[in-house]
Amino acid sequence: MHDGHDRAIHYLRVSVTDRCNFRCAYCMPPRGVKWLTRAEILTYEELLRLIDVFSRQGIRNVRLTGGEPLVRKGIVEFVAAVKKLGTIEDLSLTTNGSLLPRYATALKAAGLDRVNISLDTVDPAGFMKVTYCGRVEDTLQGVKSALEAGLTPVKLNVVLTEALSTADLAFFIDQVQRYPIAVRFIERMPLGGRGGLASGPDIAAVKRLLEEAGHGRLEPAAIKGNGPARYWRLPKSLGTFGFITPISEHFCNACNRLRLTADGRLRPCLLSDREIDVRTPLRAGASDADLAELFISAVSAKPQGHSLCRTSGYPGFGRRMSQIGG
Repeated sequence: MHDGHDRAIHYLRVSVTDRCNFRCAYCMPPRGVKWLTRAEILTYEELLRLIDVFSRQGIRNVRLTGGEPLVRKGIVEFVAAVKKLGTIEDLSLTTNGSLLPRYATALKAAGLDRVNISLDTVDPAGFMKVTYCGRVEDTLQGVKSALEAGLTPVKLNVVLTEALSTADLAFFIDQVQRYPIAVRFIERMPLGGRGGLASGPDIAAVKRLLEEAGHGRLEPAAIKGNGPARYWRLPKSLGTFGFITPISEHFCNACNRLRLTADGRLRPCLLSDREIDVRTPLRAGASDADLAELFISAVSAKPQGHSLCRTSGYPGFGRRMSQIGG
């Protein structure tokens, strides 16, 4: 299905919970979070029905998000149920990695294709500052578990904050040289969270630092993913570096996705508060055709682009990143 700007929409990000065992600075405050009630969150059965209906409208790629999706009980069985539909070609999951040692093998057996793991720094103190309560050792063990389970290519999501150091870049260079890992550097976006953590180097500075490390010049990598990353490779490396620039060089013209929040709102654009309620009609007995029409409405509502830029400032948002699903 194409939207009004001739973009093919085939990717759905599905938030299964707003809860998380971390409190990352750019995502949510450390305390005082108002959680959704159990009644407000879509059941797995409801999520599965929506994915089924939307797949008949062209959705082929699904990413499960949160909060932290692995804190929701039954996530492995839900992965198996989505895969059993037979219509989803790529099923992935975004996680902070801390619970992957427990679930990686089972997730792979259930049909999960791959994972994205948030890892902004490998310095224990810096990691604690970013996550408020996380241990970098747990996330690093999660990366290892994902590789061993075959959830590859493993993608490491690095939000550019002051926590990123040259020691971190040396670690990431080592990882892409040794493993089929994609390290993706992401410009920080203004979606909730708490203060006290400044933004880090820009994308151009990161590229320069990677090349100055002495392993050769970055070369474009011919990798076509489902998202907006532009990929580069160091000579002879097994993995790649990706760069995601939603602010400085936005990629709205190639946006291929919708988002389904944990409380049942279809969101046409991450950086807009416009949402379409699907939970209310779903629970009121809507037919598959009715739900498909809501999906079509969300596709039609996709704006041509967002209005964020570094010079004009950021508008306010009604939801934090953890409530949207990223």
